[in-house]
Amino acid sequence: MASFSSGGRALTLCKYLKNACTISLNARKCVSNVSKFQPQIYSLHKTVAPPYSPTSSQGQCRSVYTTVCRRGLDEFFDASENWGESTVKSGAPWTAKLLRAKSNEDLHKLWYVLLKEKNMLLTLEQEAKRSRVQMPSPERLRKVERSMIRLDTVVKERETALRLLQTGQEKARPGAWRRSVFGYVYWYRFREHAIPWYMNRRYKRKRFYTPKFVEPYIRLRIEKSMKANYRKERREREALAKLKEKFPHMKVPAS
Repeated sequence: MASFSSGGRALTLCKYLKNACTISLNARKCVSNVSKFQPQIYSLHKTVAPPYSPTSSQGQCRSVYTTVCRRGLDEFFDASENWGESTVKSGAPWTAKLLRAKSNEDLHKLWYVLLKEKNMLLTLEQEAKRSRVQMPSPERLRKVERSMIRLDTVVKERETALRLLQTGQEKARPGAWRRSVFGYVYWYRFREHAIPWYMNRRYKRKRFYTPKFVEPYIRLRIEKSMKANYRKERREREALAKLKEKFPHMKVPAS
């Protein structure tokens, strides 16, 4: 029994020594790794680049690619040769005929060119208001807006033509002309429901019809709208006549 107990004690002591050696080796490895990743101190007079390693974080990072900056924030303002000028030469707006002859990629590029020009003109207009001076050639902004509206119209025409070929539907979202309870006619867009329409109480409450007692009021509403338009036109004619009397050489706009 004495020999067995002494042998067990020796084995336990060997295990303790093995664990202590393993802990000391791991501690040395950690210290060596920390020393590798310590920040390097560079002098202020001479900058030394850190060594490149494909396994380092610097070697694994990808460079960021950006578009070339042409003029910076100056792109929000007009060209320097136009500063101080009362009038600036500009071309005619884009017509729908010219835009229809261009490809989708060209239209996409042209949209952002017009948007950039519009931002520049809006900045110029705001600066003119702040300085209380006349904006040089303010018709440029209207030309750009007309061009953007026509470009959007051409793109919608192409989408509608493609949709007609593929699905036979003119609208992007199918629907039908409906009449409300008050007699207004509007475009109702169809939606998907989990249950059929004849079982849907919410759909039945919409009442796509006009009662008979509402019909006289529809006539009165149309009459009121026509009278309001007539009064508006009469006020415009009277104001134009007064201006013509005060300024005889004024050009009368075409009606």
